[in-house]
Amino acid sequence: MSAPYQALCRALTPHLFESDAERRSRAQEPDCMSFQNHNDRREAADAAKKAMLEKFKNKAAPTQVDPAEAQARVKAAQEKEEKRVEAEKRRRERVELEKMERKIAAEAAAKAERERQAREAALEAKRRRAEAEAAEQKRYEDEARRDLAAAAARRRR
Repeated sequence: MSAPYQALCRALTPHLFESDAERRSRAQEPDCMSFQNHNDRREAADAAKKAMLEKFKNKAAPTQVDPAEAQARVKAAQEKEEKRVEAEKRRRERVELEKMERKIAAEAAAKAERERQAREAALEAKRRRAEAEAAEQKRYEDEARRDLAAAAARRRR
């Protein structure tokens, strides 16, 4: 095994290349994070919290608002809310009207379909009646021809 390859293998899988003494010492180590590492992370988190708190404290304090301006803002907000309520009311009415229109259109379509089916059924019945009459007429004509042919045959005899 070449030295660079062996170094790479040792770096990727150190547990395969360690000695018995290293293996025993590693078995005695806790699996959790070392206490020093934990303290470092906690201190870093505390420092970040303090920095965020300072940043928040150093923000410009809100300036005093003129009472007349505040009153105007409240009035504008109320007007805006009233307009929104009216618009919502109009929208609901429009939606309800559209719903009713769709319902009426569906009922009209269903009625037209029923009328079309009734017309088709009437035409079908009329056609069947005409076919039955034509068949009966043909039967009478065939019977008459047969009778005439039989009479002519009797006369010839």
